[in-house]
Amino acid sequence: MPAFTRLVDGLVCAYRPAAGAAGVLAPAAVFRPVGRDEVSGHTVAADLRHAWYTTLDALVCVTAEGAQLWRAPFEPASSKTHGHHPGCEVSADGRVVWVYRPDAMAGRGIDDRCVAFDAATGESLGEEELETVGHGAVQLAHPAGGEVLVDVGEGQDGTVVYRASLAEGRPVLARYPWDDRCLIGLSPDGRHFLTIDHAQCDLTVHAYPGGEEVFTLTVDAFGHDPETIFVEWAGGYLDQDTLLINLVGEPGDEPVEEDEEWFRTYRVDARTGQVHGEITSHGEGSYDLYPLGDGSWLTASDSGHPTRHLAP
Repeated sequence: MPAFTRLVDGLVCAYRPAAGAAGVLAPAAVFRPVGRDEVSGHTVAADLRHAWYTTLDALVCVTAEGAQLWRAPFEPASSKTHGHHPGCEVSADGRVVWVYRPDAMAGRGIDDRCVAFDAATGESLGEEELETVGHGAVQLAHPAGGEVLVDVGEGQDGTVVYRASLAEGRPVLARYPWDDRCLIGLSPDGRHFLTIDHAQCDLTVHAYPGGEEVFTLTVDAFGHDPETIFVEWAGGYLDQDTLLINLVGEPGDEPVEEDEEWFRTYRVDARTGQVHGEITSHGEGSYDLYPLGDGSWLTASDSGHPTRHLAP
């Protein structure tokens, strides 16, 4: 399983749970930000020896012993402290750290940027302008190499999804032909990815890398009224053949306690789109669902560390 990170009490915590381990996870490595750095995005090396994080103005590489290996500033420094959240994701081969820079919101220009950095040295390998004005981005590393998917959220204006890769050592971006689909997950083998309509009306499984539609499911396929129930921007691949999908909304006949959020978690065949039925996710809300692709998923806990659940 690829390692994953969470920010807990200001520390970048990395996890790689053992097979069969369930419950609240203890981090396998902990990385302390340098000085007064405030972390906006974070990712970790496969060997857990170092991590990378973004602040509003830099990408930083640190060791588990607390040493800064290098720092790559974003120039010019931004005087704005709200509305922009740079993020980072290391490629599966460990060679490149991809950074999303919301430069428009940061006041650095009229467009955002995607920048590729050498993971070992912090040297910029190049950058590409994005046709977006976003606040933050979801970045998912493809499991078979150096590519990442980048989903830039533009608030009410929707989302834009790119595929970023290196060609002759320089970053190249391919934009998918939609601005109304939110990137949710990549299949464990990297052959498909999942998006959800920005208006939360449906979900679609796409072929990778081209983005061709494999199947689309609307809310009524789950037996609910699409006027009152919606597909949540959460979930993903429970395993190679199964999706976990959350529906949220206001049910017609089911009793709901005052101030209680109604949501349900469904298993869906990732190959055919057949809905297999409900499971109990143990999430605190409709967003609280993060499948790991190995037959388990995460939810939040009071400690800040994730809780792992195993599929029955």
